Amino acid sequence: MKTSEYNQCVTEVSDDLYRYAYRLLNDQFGAEDAVQEVFERIWKKRKEVRFEEARNYLFKSTYNLCMDLIRKQKTARKYSETLPVETRQPSVNHQFELQDLLHQALNKISDMHRSLILLRDYEGYSYQEIGEITGLSESQVKVYIFRGRKALKSIISKVNQYE
Repeated sequence: MKTSEYNQCVTEVSDDLYRYAYRLLNDQFGAEDAVQEVFERIWKKRKEVRFEEARNYLFKSTYNLCMDLIRKQKTARKYSETLPVETRQPSVNHQFELQDLLHQALNKISDMHRSLILLRDYEGYSYQEIGEITGLSESQVKVYIFRGRKALKSIISKVNQYE
């Protein structure tokens, strides 16, 4: 990869990587650090990575790095998925309320499910591309996404019952 191609990757992909890392980590500074580290990794391997494969390489590196960080966080503190989703008073803008509810629900599902749903529904990757990024087979990706969406539906329906 040439320097100009690397710069093009930074320009075109950095926002998507940040959004993906932020959704996985729920931490602004952690996401910024992760994206910076991923771009540093690709810079060091720029002679080995072809420009056409750079986007997938960057997402795969971001996925791996974020999963490592999440594992480290889990060993440092006990994570409880049994906490109820926060309910809020109706806001002026219903769209932001729905986005907030979805964001909270995404935080309640497993890291694997959240990661795959974000790649598929937020970033628009195909099942095959997600498999390449995560190291899973295409059928495993489909199953995990189905189960993740089912878990999201369950969490959101519980919140709707309380309202």
